[in-house]
Amino acid sequence: MVTKNYYRIGEVAEKLGVTPQTLRRWDKNGKLTAVREPMSDYRVYKKDQLKQFPQFEFTTEENEEVRISPNQQYSVLELFAGAGGLAIGLEAAGLKCLALNEFDHWAAETLRTNRPNWTVIEEDVRNVSFKHLKNEVDVVTGGFPCQAFSYAGKKLGLQDARGTLFYEFARAVQETNPLMCIGENVRGLSTHDNGRTLEGMVSILDEIGYRVVPPKILKAIFYNVPQKRERLIIVGIRKDIDIDFAYPKPKNKVYNLKDALKKGELYPTDVPSSGGAKYPKRKKEILDLVPQGGYWRDLPTNLQLEYMQKSYYLGGGKTGIARRISWNEPSLTLTCSPAQKQTERCHPEETRPFTVREYARIQTFPDEWKFAGSLAQQYKQIGNAVPVNLAKEIGKSIVTFLNAYYASKKPMKIKLIAQ
Repeated sequence: MVTKNYYRIGEVAEKLGVTPQTLRRWDKNGKLTAVREPMSDYRVYKKDQLKQFPQFEFTTEENEEVRISPNQQYSVLELFAGAGGLAIGLEAAGLKCLALNEFDHWAAETLRTNRPNWTVIEEDVRNVSFKHLKNEVDVVTGGFPCQAFSYAGKKLGLQDARGTLFYEFARAVQETNPLMCIGENVRGLSTHDNGRTLEGMVSILDEIGYRVVPPKILKAIFYNVPQKRERLIIVGIRKDIDIDFAYPKPKNKVYNLKDALKKGELYPTDVPSSGGAKYPKRKKEILDLVPQGGYWRDLPTNLQLEYMQKSYYLGGGKTGIARRISWNEPSLTLTCSPAQKQTERCHPEETRPFTVREYARIQTFPDEWKFAGSLAQQYKQIGNAVPVNLAKEIGKSIVTFLNAYYASKKPMKIKLIAQ
């Protein structure tokens, strides 16, 4: 086992939930003093310095892969499957996708192309009955869109959510009666409509027979994903099951863009070449002047005004605008449109958006996973996906839960002693 002894400023900032500027201030004040890493001369922190912070849960395994495998075949019904990020991750954890529902044609085509053996239902979920799968699936998963409900009273019921896609998710759970259900969404769902939307979802799952584990926001960078992406996870356990579900434990290692695009621990080769979007001529001229890790405030004042226009006078750092990602940091969250203004994710050395295969690497898709449709359709599918490695860690937690459940159902062997 290789023990990690040094942690870079970016890694520590992410783990503690502070900015690199705060750490530099702590350094000057003597609160947490960085040292020089012997091999690289980077300013880093020693492992022993960080034990004072509960966010650093050092374990004997560090970042070793925890080997968890299913004790029998477990099946999943996935709704809103997209390009398969969640499904591939669950598959890697040992779960079988019994059926996947996806309305978007090109995303469904991506699923069929890569996994001809999967049952892909390309249809509006509102028109699909799942009653034939009752008691046939162990888990129902889905990344339903975040939509507000109309409240009829203090406690929201399933019928109050009609017309929303969460209603369809809950209906599928009700029709199939799985042991558990997993919903995933953007972190904004936790505060949407002052938290009432999430509260309503919990109420509905409770009504149809599922107790909800406290929802949790998982940061992808702590689950072998070189990207600052966050997903809200909602887990429902059927009420007749008295076994707890444990979310995957965050890892200490944080991967960066270099790990995503270059040969290393995450991938055995450099990223394959592929097509990609381009910036308009003037935008490229301006972004040419942004250094690695920099953004619009690193431009001359006249270009800041030209690029930001009225936004220049508004508050906030807007650090994602005109942003060139550094090799030594995780990517910012990928969007569905790589050349879109105000969410630039520029390549570290070349003034261009990331290519399709670079996008896929940052989302931890396998290189052999092909995306169907036009360039714009491919970017959209990848940008909307759950990072594969994050999904795999969630999958291992699901397998651990299901192993415990089925083990509890096995009859106890009683050894009779002859008198």
